[in-house]
Amino acid sequence: MPAKIPAVVFIGGGPRTAGVLERVAANRQDVFAGPLQIHVVEPHVPGSGRIWRYDQDPGLLLNSMAADITMFTDASVDCEGPASPGPGLADWAAGVLDGSISDVPDFPRPLWNQLRTLHGTSFPTRQLQSQYLEWFFRLAAKALNRSVTTHRTTAVGITALGDGSHAVELANGRTLHADILVTALGHTDSLPDAASRGYADFAARHGGYHAAPSYTTDVDYSPIASGQDVIVSGMGLAFVDLLVILMEGRGGRFEETSDGGLRYLPSGREPRLWAGSRRGVPYHSKISAALRGQAPGPLQFFTPAAVDTLLDRHGELDFQQHLWPLVAKEAGHYYYRELLTGSPERAAMDWDVFAARYAPLEWYSTERKELVTAAVPDAGLHLDLERLDRPFKDHWFADHRAVQDAIARYIENDLALRDSQDHPETLALFLALLHVYMETGRVIPAERLNARSQQTVHGWWHGFFSFVDSGPPPHRLRQMLALHRAGLLQFLGPGLEVSTDESTGTFRGTSPQSGAEVHATAFIEARLPSTSVARSLNPVLASLHASGLGTEQQLVTADGIHSTGKLLVSGEHRLVDPQGKPQERVFGIGPGTSGWGAGAFARPNTNAAPFRENDALARTILSFARSLALEGPAKQVPEPAAVGKI
Repeated sequence: MPAKIPAVVFIGGGPRTAGVLERVAANRQDVFAGPLQIHVVEPHVPGSGRIWRYDQDPGLLLNSMAADITMFTDASVDCEGPASPGPGLADWAAGVLDGSISDVPDFPRPLWNQLRTLHGTSFPTRQLQSQYLEWFFRLAAKALNRSVTTHRTTAVGITALGDGSHAVELANGRTLHADILVTALGHTDSLPDAASRGYADFAARHGGYHAAPSYTTDVDYSPIASGQDVIVSGMGLAFVDLLVILMEGRGGRFEETSDGGLRYLPSGREPRLWAGSRRGVPYHSKISAALRGQAPGPLQFFTPAAVDTLLDRHGELDFQQHLWPLVAKEAGHYYYRELLTGSPERAAMDWDVFAARYAPLEWYSTERKELVTAAVPDAGLHLDLERLDRPFKDHWFADHRAVQDAIARYIENDLALRDSQDHPETLALFLALLHVYMETGRVIPAERLNARSQQTVHGWWHGFFSFVDSGPPPHRLRQMLALHRAGLLQFLGPGLEVSTDESTGTFRGTSPQSGAEVHATAFIEARLPSTSVARSLNPVLASLHASGLGTEQQLVTADGIHSTGKLLVSGEHRLVDPQGKPQERVFGIGPGTSGWGAGAFARPNTNAAPFRENDALARTILSFARSLALEGPAKQVPEPAAVGKI
C-alpha cells in the first residue's frame, strides 16, 4: 500500500514563499526526503508577486543597493539547515550578462540596458528586481524535483475538514486539498478606516479627489489635473514613489546644471503638491560612505545575556524603559567607534580609553554625556537619537516661508552627512540599527513584553528604524529639492493636520507649529494601508477571520484592549484561533502577521531574520509532512487548478 503524499499549499507566491521553498529543498535530506505535492496560489507571476511585479512604473526603484540584495541563505545565517550560497542581485546580473546564468526570459531592451550599467552601488529598478525574484522562484521549484504546481489565480476561502486538513477554494472554481497550509500574503489591502471613509465621502460630495492609503503604483491618479493643488499626508517611501509617478511619470525630467546641481524641467502636466507628516521631513537618505575605522564586531550591549538579566530582574519587560537604553547604547557604541577610529582628527580621546569608560555607563546618564563631550569636541557630531527621531520637535516657525527654508536646509544637511565620504559614522549607525532590528525577535521573547511594548515594537520602533535605515537613494532627495525649487513641491511641516471645510468643499492642511495652511480639492494619504484582518479586502484573510481559523492580535493595555490588526501567529508561525489555540497545520508568515521577521530579501552576510524564520518554518513543514506520510495510503486529491508544473 503506497504511502500518503502530503499536500502543502502556499497562498501567496511572492519572495517570502520563494524563500521558504528554497529552505524546504535545502532541508529535505535531513528532515523528510519523501515525495511532496506543493501548490502555490498566486495571481501574479510567482517569485515577484504583487508588490515586486514587473508591471509597474519603470521609474520606481528599490531603496537598497544591488550589492545589498540577496535571496540566498548564506553561511552567516544561524539556522539548523544547511547554507545555500548563491548570487545576490548584482552577481546575478553579471551572470546573466556573461551567460553563466541562462534560465531567464528574453528581456526587453530597457532591462538589458539596466543589466549592462548595474554595479554594486546601483539602486536597481523594481522591474529588474522582479526578474531576479522570479528566477529565484524557478530555481527553488526546480530543486524540489518538479513537485511544485503554480495556480495563477486567487484563493477565496478556506474550509477546515474533519481529518485536520483544509480545502482551499480558488477564484477559478477549483478546490485544492491542503494537508499543510501556509499563508504568505505580503502586503494586503484593507477597507478604509473611519477617517479615510470620511475623506472619501467628502470628496465625493464636493467633486474632489481622495486617495486612501494604498500601494502607490495601484492608485489611479488620472483625475488629478495639471496645476491642481494636492495635499499629501506622509513623506516616506510611498511619497517618493508618488513624486516619480506624478512628475517624471507625466513627462517632466531632471537636468544637471553646470554647477553640479539639479533642476526640474516640467512638462506642464504636473500638479502642485503640499506635503507634510508627523515629522515633517522625508526619510533619511541611503548612505554612500564606506567605513574607515575598526570593523564592527558582534553586538556588545543588546545581547541575549543582557536581556536575560533584565528578565530575571523584572519578569515582564517594557521596551522604552528596559530595552531601548540597550539599543541606544549599542547604536552609540557603533557610532563613536567609527568616529574615533575612522576620523581621529575629529576626536580628542583614544578609542580604547573611550570604550573602556563607555561600557559601564547608562546611555541616559550624565557621565555618558560628559564622556562624549570630552571625546568629541564638535557638539554637532554628538549622537542625539531623540533629535534624530523628531528633528523639529518643539520648534515653532514664523511663517510658511520659514517652513520651506528649514526643511530644505534639513534635506541638504542630510545629503551632506549621508551622500559623501566625509561622515562614515552615519553608516556605522545604520549598521547598528540594522543588526539590532534583525536580532529583536530572537533576543526578546515576545510573551515577556508588556502589551504597550508590543505596540511599540510594531509601531514606533519599526517606524524609527525605517526612517533612519530604509530611506530612498540620495538622488531622490536631490530631486525632491529640485521639485521644491521648481515650485511643484511645498512643505507643510511637522504635525500635519488635515480637515475638511464644507463651506468651500476643500481639504485643509496645516501644521500647528507654523500656523500656515493650504486649501485644496485633492488629498492623498501616501502610505500603505494599516494591517487589519477584520477589515481586510483579501478574501483569504476574511475567510480565516470569519471561520475562526485565525484572529487579530489583541493586546490588553492600561487604555483597554488594543488590536494590532495583524494575524496572530505562534512562535512557530502557526495561526492562533480566537481561543488562543495554535492551528496544528496552518501557518502564517510575512508582514501581516504578529511575527517579528522583517522583509523577504536581505543584505548578504547579516544573519538576516527572515532567512532564519524561513529555515525554521521549512523544517517544521517537513517534520509534519514526515508524520503525515506514515499515516497510511494516499488519498485522492482534487485536480489542480492548472497553470502547470515548474
